[in-house]
Amino acid sequence: MARILVVDDEPSMREFLQILLRKDGHEVVTAADVSGALERFRGGDFDLVVSDLRLGRESGLDILRAVKEGSPQTEVVMVTAFATTENAVQAMKLGAHDYVLKPFKNEELRLVVEKALEHRKLVAENRVLRHRVGERRRPAEEILGESPAMQEVRQLVEKLAPTKTTVLLTGESGTGKEVVARAIHVRGDRRDLPFVAINCGAIPEGLIESEFFGHEKGSFTGATDAKPGLFEVAGSGTLFLDEVGELPPPVQVKLLRALQERRIRRVGSQKDVSISARILAATNRDLEREVKAGRFREDLFYRLNVIQIRLPALRERREDIPLFVDHFLGRFAAELGRDRPRLSAEAARLLQAHDWPGNLRELANVLERAATLVEGELVGPDLLPPAVRGGGGASAPPPPAELPPEGLDLEAHLDAIERRILEQALERAGGVKTEAARVLSLSFRSLRYRLAKFGIGGES
Repeated sequence: MARILVVDDEPSMREFLQILLRKDGHEVVTAADVSGALERFRGGDFDLVVSDLRLGRESGLDILRAVKEGSPQTEVVMVTAFATTENAVQAMKLGAHDYVLKPFKNEELRLVVEKALEHRKLVAENRVLRHRVGERRRPAEEILGESPAMQEVRQLVEKLAPTKTTVLLTGESGTGKEVVARAIHVRGDRRDLPFVAINCGAIPEGLIESEFFGHEKGSFTGATDAKPGLFEVAGSGTLFLDEVGELPPPVQVKLLRALQERRIRRVGSQKDVSISARILAATNRDLEREVKAGRFREDLFYRLNVIQIRLPALRERREDIPLFVDHFLGRFAAELGRDRPRLSAEAARLLQAHDWPGNLRELANVLERAATLVEGELVGPDLLPPAVRGGGGASAPPPPAELPPEGLDLEAHLDAIERRILEQALERAGGVKTEAARVLSLSFRSLRYRLAKFGIGGES
């Protein structure tokens, strides 16, 4: 639903437009002249203004100028029975989205309004994404680590950033694949364009196609408005496909077509849209093994795997752990408004000895916990979770007990066992759900379903 200001000096036309637009679910406010329109405009936030070009002796262009000066994001559609090329050109130069000639058909006006609102939404989403890029932009130097493997990663980032080449980032969950993807983006010539990230494993299967390619209004139940997909939102920026190995086969086919033809089609549309975003992808799966098992398309794998960057697990570069400890403790202390604490010798030893199945994400989780709970300036072993101290980790379920004489609620008993194992797997994985799914040999979607069933773990 949008908030629309309708301006026309004819009462019957104002009423007609108000009824027509309200039937489409919009909130409609009306005005009869320039002063009334500007008064209402200053008093509320409008998505769209629909104004007659001639308002008695006044001009709707005065409203157009004022709207674009005061709220550039508000779209304006001009309506006129006296169209001339000069008027149309002037209106478009002043920022009008479109103009409609009287007499018009209802569907004609509806289509123009829908396109104007869709354009406003797309511009707003791009603005938000650009803001996020600015907030979260990180230079390649913040790919922390002095180990040989990480020095090689930084060198590849420098070489690949200025190119258009598709890059596949591989490595276990939590190794920093998105950080590297962002570093590639900000070092290239697309740095001022959107960086759009999508976790392919976190979207319900029935909505993936709509998220990727967008949909038209009414294309499926719940599609109350047209929506651009992430390929369109990314524009000429970068689209980061995180956990691309989780995509179901039907979507793999459509993604391959999009990458090959550089065109997409919204769900419910008959028209193709050109795309120009650079593609970066990431996975914690062995995609070559997935291809051999028939779970991932070979042609899509080769399309994504033009250049591969492997991110090493944290246990493979233990010499970098002190750098990350210093970085995370400093960051979390600053967020809490405290001085940076330091590790005791025993706490440092335990962090070095831990295998870190959740990698950097698990380490960050552990250090945020420590920075929050510490009293004073020293983080001791008591502030580390049991899994890091050596007392945690998932265990096998207990052997089945004999059936009690009074009987047993089998469903409740099995639910209790399943819940305990899920909680232990999450603890072992440092709260990283994709890693917990690997520990339990489950797909991410299966794990998410089970966690939701027991109300464990919050949002993905």
